[in-house]
Amino acid sequence: SRYCTHESKAIVYPDKESTCKWALGKPASESPHRHVQRKPSPKVYPDILHHVGNTPMVHINRIKAEYGLECNLLAKCEFFNPGGSVKDRIGLRMIEEAEQDGILRPGSVIIEPTSGNTGIGLAMASAIRGYRCIIVLPEKMSREKVDVLRALGAEIVRTPTSARYDSAESHISVAFKLCKEIPNAVILDQYRNPGNPLAHYDCTAEEILEQCDGHIDMVVMGAGTGGTISGVARKVKEKVPHCKIVGVDPHGSILASGEVNDPEVNFYEVEGIGYDFVPTVLDRELVDKWYKCDDKGSFLMARKLIKEEGLLCGGSSGSAMAAAVLAAKSLKKGQTCVVILPDGVRNYMTKFLSDQWMVERGYLDMTAEMSSKHWWWNEPVRTLRLSTPMAVLPTVTCQEVIELMGSGNVEQLPVVETDGTLMGMVSLQNIMSKLLAKAVDAQSAISMATSEQVRKVTLDTSLGKLSSILQQANCAVVVAEQMQVAGTTSTRKEVVIGLVTSLDLLRYITRGMKTMHNSLKQNGH
Repeated sequence: SRYCTHESKAIVYPDKESTCKWALGKPASESPHRHVQRKPSPKVYPDILHHVGNTPMVHINRIKAEYGLECNLLAKCEFFNPGGSVKDRIGLRMIEEAEQDGILRPGSVIIEPTSGNTGIGLAMASAIRGYRCIIVLPEKMSREKVDVLRALGAEIVRTPTSARYDSAESHISVAFKLCKEIPNAVILDQYRNPGNPLAHYDCTAEEILEQCDGHIDMVVMGAGTGGTISGVARKVKEKVPHCKIVGVDPHGSILASGEVNDPEVNFYEVEGIGYDFVPTVLDRELVDKWYKCDDKGSFLMARKLIKEEGLLCGGSSGSAMAAAVLAAKSLKKGQTCVVILPDGVRNYMTKFLSDQWMVERGYLDMTAEMSSKHWWWNEPVRTLRLSTPMAVLPTVTCQEVIELMGSGNVEQLPVVETDGTLMGMVSLQNIMSKLLAKAVDAQSAISMATSEQVRKVTLDTSLGKLSSILQQANCAVVVAEQMQVAGTTSTRKEVVIGLVTSLDLLRYITRGMKTMHNSLKQNGH
């Protein structure tokens, strides 16, 4: 079955081999699926779900000129969907299919593991259709997505970002566990559900063909679940066989077949594209060329799209456009490249839109400008002379940690393994949130309330970069690399050597200012 329900006996992982029989040249009459026809838009919509789709196509002008492209460069602006992303299309389509299959009925509970945008699409449709909706998403996903989901009435469950898709802690495994516990629960499963690519085969691709009058030479798309790229590619290849399909995949993801990952990258900030498994609905045979993208290039291009083209798009839109300006160099005057921009900037206001967030991660360099204004900007963290921090083991109870925080007058502590390796951070706020959600009790191990979202610095990190980090977080953990030897083997471990807060930095700055002031006074200035 394409669905997982409360009655399902075992989890079906999202990388199960596809049984889809689609083939280029095969008549549509042999399709086992329902296909929908696009309808003209009414002057007044019965509800907001009727506004899903029919997104605008616009010329990219300044960026095209900057990169010296000869072809027409067009952007399909999916952030004009009512929920703000291309995923509104599949959220609605999967719900409609499940209703027609008799899987969704009054009283059903929709559960979905997602990076956020599919969850928003499902939560929006659930709000209108009257379903209870539970969204399971990794901690990496933005706070804005969580706030939008809650506003739409969805319930949120967070999972560790580092958890492999097939581990017990992953958003996929946790969603299945909830589905087994909650009567009338259904996982629509965007990774396996044919309604995902069908939404793009029937509608997104048809819109592109119509908007370009059938004259398309290249379509550039990011790959996540693979629904967009598979659905669009199948229809476009049927109608315009010579059209090249270009896929975009971040370093650290394994979706791009035949492309080499940067071995230094095992985490990426861009949301909504890339996975550590190949989803069932992704048909990689349709992709003519893959491009790997990195965070810095993606976010800088997204900011460029906003600043130079007025398109309020998200980070993965930057990934697609960064690849497009390279891929489209092969096209000539009169040819057309379409780039799909999946979502908008609303979900990332505190992320790549923030200069401080960009500086903290090294994507934006403001050293020259800021060091001329602040004497301390280029000083290293080691000048703060921090004391050795308290740290707790993962087996310590929540009650014990609360007592320890009270006696030490601190609100956050590092959680470390017995060898000193950093696991994460725990804060009073974290413990409170988990207690309110009934995810832990006083005797639970603190590992159950530990967050992986840790801001790390070294002794050589500049105070300027530290100040950017502390504008986004309550504290930063100072780490150092340590060689640990056991017999004939040695391993490098990252251990905690300090904890730095805004108070530590402010004390250093004000004391330095006082010293400078006294020195000037003594010299008669």
